[in-house]
Amino acid sequence: MKRTQIQLDERTYEALRRQASKKGCSISSLACDLLAQSMGTGKAKRRLTIKDFTFIGAGRSRQDRFSPVSERHDEALEEALTKEHHR
Repeated sequence: MKRTQIQLDERTYEALRRQASKKGCSISSLACDLLAQSMGTGKAKRRLTIKDFTFIGAGRSRQDRFSPVSERHDEALEEALTKEHHR
């Protein structure tokens, strides 16, 4: 795989961005796929998208009084460390 940089006019960039968003992939991977198809170099290797990670968010945790733990994680960590220290 080689890295390169290209310049796109505003209209082309926006069309590429919209299509990548619709497909759930990056602009870079969509551009690679489109170039590979148009150049006849074969189908580019399929890149993973967020849809390939259906297990994300599948688990649940007990948040107890620290709900939402995503915002109060420091307090939860402090309590856990304090409990561990007193053992």
